[in-house]
Amino acid sequence: MGEVYQAHDTKLGRDVAIKVLPEAFAHDTERLTRFQRDAKMLAALNHPDIATIYGLEQSRRTSYLVMELVSGETLAERVEREGAVPIEEALAIAKQIAEALEAAHEKGIIHCDLKPANLKVTPEGKVKVLDFGLAKAFEGDATNIDMGNSPTLSRAATMQGVILGTAAYMSPEQARGKSVDKRTDIWAFGCVLYELLCGRPAFKGEDVTEILAAVVKMEPDWNRLPESTPPSIHTLLRRCLRKDKRQRLPDAAGVRIEIEDEVANPSAATGAAAPEKSWQRSIPLSLAAPVAAMLMVVVGILAWMLKPALPSPPQNSAHVQVGLPPGDRLQTVNLNVAVSADGTTLAYIGIHEGVSQLHVRALNAPEAKAIPGTEGGFSLFFSPDGQWIGFFAQGKMKKAPVAGGAPLSVCESGVGGASWGTDDTIVFSDGVHLLGVSAAGGKPKILTTPDFAKGEYSHRYPQILPGGKDILFTALDGCG
Repeated sequence: MGEVYQAHDTKLGRDVAIKVLPEAFAHDTERLTRFQRDAKMLAALNHPDIATIYGLEQSRRTSYLVMELVSGETLAERVEREGAVPIEEALAIAKQIAEALEAAHEKGIIHCDLKPANLKVTPEGKVKVLDFGLAKAFEGDATNIDMGNSPTLSRAATMQGVILGTAAYMSPEQARGKSVDKRTDIWAFGCVLYELLCGRPAFKGEDVTEILAAVVKMEPDWNRLPESTPPSIHTLLRRCLRKDKRQRLPDAAGVRIEIEDEVANPSAATGAAAPEKSWQRSIPLSLAAPVAAMLMVVVGILAWMLKPALPSPPQNSAHVQVGLPPGDRLQTVNLNVAVSADGTTLAYIGIHEGVSQLHVRALNAPEAKAIPGTEGGFSLFFSPDGQWIGFFAQGKMKKAPVAGGAPLSVCESGVGGASWGTDDTIVFSDGVHLLGVSAAGGKPKILTTPDFAKGEYSHRYPQILPGGKDILFTALDGCG
């Protein structure tokens, strides 16, 4: 986009950055006029996390931007030097980036080239987004650009097949040369956050072609996320990096809220994913214990209703009170209590000294036992025979033998609960679709797709009904 110099504004007595525009601008009046118009709009952005444009000046035949001089290193330099960024710091950085995107999007401005090299962190820890919207303002004839060697790819927005952005952070629609909107910035944000947490880009390749192919066709390696990554951040990343922009998080405000919720109520230690629905957020803390009790009752009733009919006479009902060890507490969200189909075994997520872990108790036993290797688990479900307990943790769906033993991975994680059928198929939600996967492991298959035309955006909380041919589930719409 040009050369950048540090300079001193003698009139106002401040140091600034001067970006000298490419020579082609001086010979293209129409392009320079368009850039002046866009630069004026960008100069109207006034946000502490966005580097300010002070003015567009000309000296003879040279045009240049006068911009805020931002000290510090870019995130690209930070990751290259240190690798992955600690989760708490990464979320603090990500929140500021989301706030900057939100402010710009409200004015109809998209960045189009968000990447670690365009993000600086000052010595005071303040994030500054650089070159905001300049990628769009710089649109023009790119016939002289070597598309294979240039890290930032550009073509005229007025031409068919626009490619604008840096390959590893481009959205699939950018890579395909289609029109872009603010959801393109959401994708790039997901790429940046993934790189902060993993210390490497979400999409890699030997050259631009391989990188773009990965963006369009491949999924990031979710296993590279640190095990301590909160489930809510797993979900946030997946929603930012959906290939179909219609299924992607629609705006930066939603991203910011998810991060703020996680920072305010950390779930890394408890394994609790961020609440999805407004009614979950509205439950007062004072009702936590009653809610937990109701969850136990509801799960017990469902287990009794779905229990296969037996030839023997029905058993008498029994009231069981389960006490937790002193100092422990119950994790009360995300389906963290389950009862086996025969009603003999209870599983729950207990929290001890800030660490959550799966506990199993036979109801005729004096106390529960913790299952090693299940730290951070959430969303419990039993196998039909009650011999296995399924759960989600560290970005995976896992299962653990009730009798004891190391947990086994089934597949990549989903959200919204799961149900284990008698044919050994587990049905779960990835946040959008319902999917089915063999309990022995394998690649999940999509079973349902929301009717987006009717406002649905997610299918959740499946329950396989008796007979194994029908599934009861919840379809979420824009009403929450």
